[in-house]
Amino acid sequence: MSQLSNAEQFKQSFREEARDVLVDLEAALLELNENRANGELVGRVFRGLHTIKGSGSMFGFEDLAAFTHNLETAFDEVRNGRLQIGSELIDLTLSALDQIRAMLEEREGPEDAAARAEILVNVRKLTGVAESVPKTSAGSSVQTTPIGVAVRQWAIRFAPGPDLLLTGADPLLLFAELRQLGGLAVKASLEMVPPLAEVDPERCYVSWEMVLAAPVDSNAIHDVFIFVEDGCDLVIEPAANSEDDARTARDAAAAGLKEPRAGVSGRRTYDKPDNASSLRVPAAKLDQFVDLVGELVTVQARLAELATRNDDPEVGSVSEELERLTSALRENSMNIRMTPIRGTFEKFRRLVHDLARDLGKDVELTMEGADTELDKTVIEQLGDPLMHLIRNSMDHGIEPRELRLARGKRATAKLHLSARHSGATVLVAVSDDGGGINAEAVRRRAIDKGLVAAGAQLTEAETFALLFQPGFSTAAQVTDVSGRGVGMDVVRQRVESLRGTIDVASRPELGTSVTLRLPLTLAIIDGLLLAVDDACFVLPLACTLECIELSSADIKRANEKHMADVRGEIVPYVRLREHFDIRQKKPELEQIMVVETAEGRFGIVVDRVLGNCQTVIKSLGRAYRHVQAVSGATILGNGTVALILDPERLVQDALSVRLPGHNARASPRAARSGQAKAALRRAAESS
Repeated sequence: MSQLSNAEQFKQSFREEARDVLVDLEAALLELNENRANGELVGRVFRGLHTIKGSGSMFGFEDLAAFTHNLETAFDEVRNGRLQIGSELIDLTLSALDQIRAMLEEREGPEDAAARAEILVNVRKLTGVAESVPKTSAGSSVQTTPIGVAVRQWAIRFAPGPDLLLTGADPLLLFAELRQLGGLAVKASLEMVPPLAEVDPERCYVSWEMVLAAPVDSNAIHDVFIFVEDGCDLVIEPAANSEDDARTARDAAAAGLKEPRAGVSGRRTYDKPDNASSLRVPAAKLDQFVDLVGELVTVQARLAELATRNDDPEVGSVSEELERLTSALRENSMNIRMTPIRGTFEKFRRLVHDLARDLGKDVELTMEGADTELDKTVIEQLGDPLMHLIRNSMDHGIEPRELRLARGKRATAKLHLSARHSGATVLVAVSDDGGGINAEAVRRRAIDKGLVAAGAQLTEAETFALLFQPGFSTAAQVTDVSGRGVGMDVVRQRVESLRGTIDVASRPELGTSVTLRLPLTLAIIDGLLLAVDDACFVLPLACTLECIELSSADIKRANEKHMADVRGEIVPYVRLREHFDIRQKKPELEQIMVVETAEGRFGIVVDRVLGNCQTVIKSLGRAYRHVQAVSGATILGNGTVALILDPERLVQDALSVRLPGHNARASPRAARSGQAKAALRRAAESS
């Protein structure tokens, strides 16, 4: 039973690693489609296919290994200059990757076998090389040797490391793969086998000496051992009876040169310190770890509250030390959860490639800020919204080639994905240089669907917001790409579930940009604890600039308007007491928390600032999903609940109240900011 569970564990590890390799393979293939002379990309594709083939064979995915082996052969032909990269090979390989994914998850159906057979037939037509089979039932292999390639003899010494068998590797499968390259003679050495009483059944004591006759260089042999080479003693050198190879090696040594990777022996790498080791941890365990850290933060806050209330120096000292350790643990746990968005971006190269082909459009995908990091939970839920935005942009936004040329544009359209940090949020944008949004067409469609009255006067922001209504679409007909009106609604729902917002900016015939503003993390943040009468609020520290006092005299000088003079700059402010309808009498001296938002600098007026706090974010539940100014709640040390403010939405709510008809969602924020400040300033001056 233990062996069975270990085997399943190894297979699951292979699946996880293979998924990452497939993503990289897709990206490399699509880059190669744009730059077909790039030998480095060819090598990257070959190594990816070889990795999947070798690991698949090692962990029991024989059919997957056999299928991938034929693709690997094709790119080996490319690598050796006997086959040119073309659109047909790229498309065939992309289709093959889809089949590999299905085989990887062991969910392929009868039709998939036929599809794989057709792919292999077309691959063999391109290469002119007969099908090669990694291993027959007898353990031998069939390999077609390209005509005109010289057969070389290689001496190979292979001494496995002590943990080879524990990793699930099987030396016999390695030898079978070597036989794919050519003729192989193997001699086993039993010198290191100890007495029977001392034998560890999980350790490999046997080493092998081999002679391989094949039309390959040393790199191809190293590729066979790519998964075990770091934990073994491996020597590959020209065989002694191959005089030409021996002479070449001697001449290269005399000149201070060496063939790449050939003749390398040295120490076994398991004797060397591993400075770049990593550990793959299931996501569920990581989530549980972060939840426990969150509970620890809450307990630490309770201890600090207890020490303060009882005025106990000893407990206070322990509380301070625990706070320091908790803070470091929290920071490390958050860093573990942070993941670059690059993997998500790279997945869309294939989508853009396939859609461009299906729609008959030329589209160039560019990326910016792919190394921007987000909480893994946010990234996991970001895929669907971005997919819908890209499909919508390519179908509705980007014009046909003829129309682009008539408008004086490049025939190849540009689709741009970008990500960047902005305080405690991350801005992820999908932009195109297409025809833009026809606001009048959106308005007419909304009237036809009964979403607005026929005579309604809509601002641009209100018009764009209609795009995110359920079932709304301007498409004249339903296609495989879009037209059912479900995509943008899904985008809105998913982004709002992440406590994010959406902005749309569009210019006729110049393009459209949709920006998702998302929280950096969904777990724990640094905040400032604020008080209004007996109510407590938390303001995220990352977006807070400064704190200034607001006296009755300051209010009179501003003619009772919600304005403050901050070193010569007029800063509008929102009073939390009024916004949340807290009716107790305000104090003579209040505090203004100046925050940076996409609307500009705004103030949030509170009674008191109680200090810094580590805030464990708790969801308020579906009953409070329409409370826009609050992003969650947290439990304080004294057991009470404090609401976590969302400065962006708080300011938008205030603007929508002060500017009739203003709709903050899905509108160009820069324009609103200027209009809002100007309107508030005029109101102050008129008083």
